[in-house]
Amino acid sequence: MFLLKILPAPLHRALYRLAHWARKQVWKVRRSNVSGVRVLALDEAGRVLLVRHSYGTRSWMPPGGGFGGEEDPVAAGRRELAEETGCGLHAARLVAVVDEDLHGATNRVHIVAGRAEGQAMPDRREIVAARFFPLDALPGAMGKGLADSICGWVETYRAQGPSQQR
Repeated sequence: MFLLKILPAPLHRALYRLAHWARKQVWKVRRSNVSGVRVLALDEAGRVLLVRHSYGTRSWMPPGGGFGGEEDPVAAGRRELAEETGCGLHAARLVAVVDEDLHGATNRVHIVAGRAEGQAMPDRREIVAARFFPLDALPGAMGKGLADSICGWVETYRAQGPSQQR
């Protein structure tokens, strides 16, 4: 991991793109089921944090990533948010679990929501941009239906109230 941090950022981003391409090829052949997490990190104004990766579609999306079977989804969400943006996550909880097609594989995505702590700082390697957006002004460059899903998941999080916070 140390070696990756000393690589120049442009080379590191190119390696992410290559690794992402290779991973997609494996998913297409193996059709493996994977587990992932997406994090809806809300700031004090109720805006949601979205990121753009240096690989893939480069659309805006919630931070997140994969996690192992033994890892708790909320803990995975906190870890991924910290790795990708440097933010912490307070009052986090699981609000939904959805299955998505991931290049021929099934991706079981755990949606974790909470309050963002700290300033979002992309690492400029895996994440090239991180920004908070109002729910009524989400960017157009998002996956189909993702904006509606985000609004619904945030509504679920708010409806659960503070009594169910971890």
